[in-house]
Order: sequence, then structure tokens, then C-alpha cells
Amino acid sequence: MKKIFLFALSVSFYSCMAQQSKELVNVDEMDFANTITSNELKEHLYIFASDEFEGRETGEPGQKKAAEYLKAEYKKLNIPSPLGNDDYFQEVPASVFDGDIKDSENVVAFIEGSEKPEEILVISSHYDHMGIDAEGNIFNGADDDGSGTVAVLEIAEAFMEAKASGFGPKRSILFLNVTGEEKGLIGSKYYTDNPIFPLSQTVADLNIDMIGRSDVAHKGNNNYVYLIGSDKLSTELHNLSEEVNSKYMNMDFDYTYNDENDPNRFYYRSDHYNFAKNNIPIIFYFNGVHADYHKMTDTPDKIEYDLLSKRARLIFLTAWEIANRAERPLVDKPETGSPAAE
Repeated sequence: MKKIFLFALSVSFYSCMAQQSKELVNVDEMDFANTITSNELKEHLYIFASDEFEGRETGEPGQKKAAEYLKAEYKKLNIPSPLGNDDYFQEVPASVFDGDIKDSENVVAFIEGSEKPEEILVISSHYDHMGIDAEGNIFNGADDDGSGTVAVLEIAEAFMEAKASGFGPKRSILFLNVTGEEKGLIGSKYYTDNPIFPLSQTVADLNIDMIGRSDVAHKGNNNYVYLIGSDKLSTELHNLSEEVNSKYMNMDFDYTYNDENDPNRFYYRSDHYNFAKNNIPIIFYFNGVHADYHKMTDTPDKIEYDLLSKRARLIFLTAWEIANRAERPLVDKPETGSPAAE
């Protein structure tokens, strides 16, 4: 009887292990991507880009409210801070800003990797905007960059759903909401000058800055996004991005602004660049400029929420692939640009 019992126990154990292995192989990351919904993005953004947040100008009360909102949302999702002690704020001192700007803070949250925790994927957005003008007009910044910020929250939630189901990322993920972008990429520069994790162990930065609208060139197209920088440092990252899109989303990738000769030079104008100039591969996701760019009419009612959710799912799936594939993206085109080009 004892031998029969042990045999049965052994069969049961290996059957269980085989089932777990099968489940790992058959995990459908689209199930987690689909937890990113237009309704949840809209719910976040109508709060985040409301008058209550006073345009989120760097160092001002509205920006502080926005930082507290992000902290509260990460805590609701049970995503800890990498700083410990319930401290989600990387303080950015007034001394790094030009002019009369008070201290500010980057907001950080962290999911530790299950197999390669020392390797870090950064998913970034800036959460500051332009504040209130002299006439009292509030610049809500729903697209710039409320859209990117709420996308980061939803992407974080999708990764936590995966982790709760037993499929947490193999590499660690740092969710980095930076301040001071509108003041000259200050928050991201402060992070790369004072990184929480070594830049040598930072495998990529996926930066999200304005993904909630369409521009004139794509009027009526609810299936596009501009990609900038994906091939600047790493051919592998570019190919990975294309493969993920072909497999899951089939969005129209527009590389117009990736051209080094494009006069807009967007590659140098958002927070990813502070990672790129440290030879960290990046992708910048962008919808292009529109009539409400940097105006008080950039409000949450103008956002195309279904398009925003598509783009956020694409970024999640790209992040999933980077976080879980065997090797980090190879840098085969080191950064050679100069600050004078910015």
C-alpha cells in the first residue's frame, strides 16, 4: 500500500508540474493587455486633467496633487516603491531648475523581476504641464501628457494582473512618472544623473508623451502611432517592436519624425532622450501635434479613448516582450549625437 501511495503521489506531483509548465507556455499576454480599457483610461484622465490639478505646473500645488494621485493609485495596485518606506517620490531639488521653481519630485513604482531582477525596463511619461496663465486660464494638459501618464498606470495594472496570475515579468519594471519635462526634460535628466538603479542595468526605456489624439496627417485613422528612436541605438529593439505589432495589434507605425533630418527633432524633445544619450535603447510613442497643443483647450473631452487604449496595449505588449525574452536588446549603434543638436 505504501508503494502504491508514493507512486500515486509522484504521478500527481509531476502531473501538476506538467500542467504548470503547459500553462506557462500557453499564457496569453493579450488577456492582460485587454485589461487596459478605454473606460478606465477615461476615468483616470478626467480626474488627472481636471481643473482641480491646476495644470500641474512644476513645483506648484497642482503638480503636488498629481504626484499624490499617482502615489495613491500605485498603492491601490499594491505596486511598491523602489525607494522603500512608502516613499514613491524621488525628490528633484530646486537647484537643478533655472529660475524660481520650488522642489519637485519624480514618482516611481516598481515590479521586481522573477528571474533577472537586476535588469530594469523603464516605462516613462511626464506628468507635469503648463499650469495657469496670468488671466487664470488652466492648461489641463489632457493629451500632453495626461494621456501618457494614465497609460502608464493602466500598463502597471496589467503587469500586476499578470503577476497575480503567476506570470510576473522576468525582468524588473520601473514605472517612472517624471516632473519638469516642460521646463527642459529636468526630471528625467535628474533621474539619469541620479539613477535608482544602475544605468548599465537599464535595458530600455519606453517613453509615452501624447498618445490620446490624432493629428491632421492621420485624420480619420484610429489605428496609427508615431514611433521615434526605436532603431537609433538597437536594431534588435526596433525589430522586436515591429514583430510585436505584427503579431498582436497591426497598427500603422509612422516613422516620419524618426528621420534625423526632420525639422521638428522630436527625438531630442522628450524624456527618452536622457536615456538615449546614456546608450539605453528607447522607443518614443507619440500621436503628433494638434490644434490644442500647449493650449488651454487640451481637455479630456477631446481625447480619443479607444485609440488611447490601443496604443497603451501596444506598449504593454512591447514591454512584455522586452521584460520576458532571453536577452536584453543589444546596443549596436552607440549614441554619437551632441547636446548642441537638442
